[in-house]
Amino acid sequence: MIDYSIQNKKAWEFDAYEFWIKQAGTPQERAKMDREDPIGMLRRYAEYFDAYENIKVANICGSCGKKAIPLAILGAEVTVFDISQDNKRYAMEVAAAADVKIGFEVCDVLEIDMNRYEGYFDVVFMEGGILHYFHNIDDFMNIMYSLLRPGGKMICSDFHPFQKIADILNLEQPVIDSYFSTDVFEGEMAHARFYEEEIRKQIPKCSYRKYTVSEIINAVINCGMSLKRFDEHPAWTNDKLPGEFTLIGVRE
Repeated sequence: MIDYSIQNKKAWEFDAYEFWIKQAGTPQERAKMDREDPIGMLRRYAEYFDAYENIKVANICGSCGKKAIPLAILGAEVTVFDISQDNKRYAMEVAAAADVKIGFEVCDVLEIDMNRYEGYFDVVFMEGGILHYFHNIDDFMNIMYSLLRPGGKMICSDFHPFQKIADILNLEQPVIDSYFSTDVFEGEMAHARFYEEEIRKQIPKCSYRKYTVSEIINAVINCGMSLKRFDEHPAWTNDKLPGEFTLIGVRE
């Protein structure tokens, strides 16, 4: 595992299981919500799936299974790839309570076992802001391409690159002087702002590299995918400014 992944793993395993209990509910409570309205739990991402039944989905940096489990309830075969063992613990307990099965590989996404998973998935899906955890977006997109079967689709939803220069989503993460900066920098992990100050100071930092729109789009093209769609979504704090995007790529 590369050094910055080790650093990020420490951050994402800090109090993670207890955090999800407080924020998302007990596994039984979360499972009940997922079963009652799996489409609703997928939020806007539901519109990007052509089907659910019997499709193989790789949920990249799928965290505590908040999207993987609704997908499994809808009939998909889902494998989560995430760096946190505590995230796996919570996700597997929710899946059991929801009476569905998911796969969960605790690993660095850049080190996924391609002997097992190359060309395996119909859909590669990611959301919630993950690209900035990888220092080389071309390497990342090459992995996504390799996971897909021919004709498979990548659904990549992430924070809008406008986040590089303005904290429009109020995530309390560092902003950069130049939109075109290629600097790697340290910042708090996404959940740090929910903790009291004394505990917050103890949480390990993450290592980030934020990208421009063109860097993201060109990485998709360069890995061999066809870019089919690029949607921009308003920020939840201000609907006049971009907050997130969703990109659709297809391995032809």
